[in-house]
Amino acid sequence: MLPSDILNRVKTSLKKDFGENFSHQELDAQIEAMTKAEIMDKYFNTFEEKIDHSVVFRFIQSIFHFDLDNKPVNTEKDLSSAVIDSFLYEEEEKITGAKIRSIINQIFGINLDAISALDGAKISLYSKDQWVLQHDKDLFVVHTGNDDIDVRIYPTKYFTEETGLETLPKDLQHSLSKMGFYYDEKTRSYYYRNPSEEAVPDAFKGQTMGTVLNTIKQSYSSL
Repeated sequence: MLPSDILNRVKTSLKKDFGENFSHQELDAQIEAMTKAEIMDKYFNTFEEKIDHSVVFRFIQSIFHFDLDNKPVNTEKDLSSAVIDSFLYEEEEKITGAKIRSIINQIFGINLDAISALDGAKISLYSKDQWVLQHDKDLFVVHTGNDDIDVRIYPTKYFTEETGLETLPKDLQHSLSKMGFYYDEKTRSYYYRNPSEEAVPDAFKGQTMGTVLNTIKQSYSSL
């Protein structure tokens, strides 16, 4: 459920797109079908006035459940709010959800677009010391470590109950192995650590998620 002030702004934006005669039921159905990123785009599209970081932080905490006031950043921590405020105030063109997601990724290393794209994907995601996505019928867990230097992937309890498999399916094991993952017997997961000891690049994260999603699509979409 969206907070009422966010919901009202999203509805206002949708009415501009579809017309004032768009019914409440149609608006609710449209919002229900939207991704988090799409909701973010519609929300920030309603602001004509300048906003500061507090508006951004509150939205992200409400929708994505990240408390950015207390998250490690890629710059000096006490500068994070000032950097975002500077961006918001100095940007000459209209502020958009896409631009905000980009700067959040730069400062906090949180890829909101990627997280939004995983809605309903049957993947549980643990990142930045918290569960970002988790549902009872998810099939696999992608668990990233501190600073995104490493990642481990393992099946959920639900997947094991439904398939009888206590480890990842063979085809997924093979695909991950080709990417540099190896089986860690201690945690019973497939594990990768960036040799450079730096955060794993977004391109590698995307490839990893794509590999897991492909396995779900090909073999487990009915679960």
